[in-house]
Amino acid sequence: MKKFLCLSSILVTSLGLAACSNNNSSAADRDHNASNPLNQAPEQPKEDPISDTKIKLTFNNKEVFVRMYDNPASMAFLAQLPLTVIFEDYIGKEKISILQKRLAADDVQAGDPSKKGDFAYYAPWGNIAIFYKGFEDATNDLIILGQIESGKDNVENIHGDFTITMEKVTK
Repeated sequence: MKKFLCLSSILVTSLGLAACSNNNSSAADRDHNASNPLNQAPEQPKEDPISDTKIKLTFNNKEVFVRMYDNPASMAFLAQLPLTVIFEDYIGKEKISILQKRLAADDVQAGDPSKKGDFAYYAPWGNIAIFYKGFEDATNDLIILGQIESGKDNVENIHGDFTITMEKVTK
């Protein structure tokens, strides 16, 4: 009986101390556990948030609307608008145009394959691109500026060189 009382008092004391130590753990301990990568959920790849800014591309009495992403390259592009440029087809997957003034890319990199409807900037050439088909080969030099919201078919169905006027859409 003495053993039972002794063990139960040790158990009650241990539980009391454990409860107190959990409530009194230091902020440093919590910070250490939070910063330990083994205690965190894996970090998801970060995609640029879509912004409220839209641009309109006008060509051959047709319109395409693009919702821009919120990244430095997109903001640099928007600062150049309005623009009128000539686009040409490139490898049967995208329409491209060399910009007169390069964008400051500042280490923004995509690295993901492009998707149909992406409006992008290819830093090595200084060109903008409208993808009307996906492109499987990822490159870190392709920066997605935005995504076409309407008019994808208008881009895909045009042949030869064509002139586009690009402007910001005001609310």
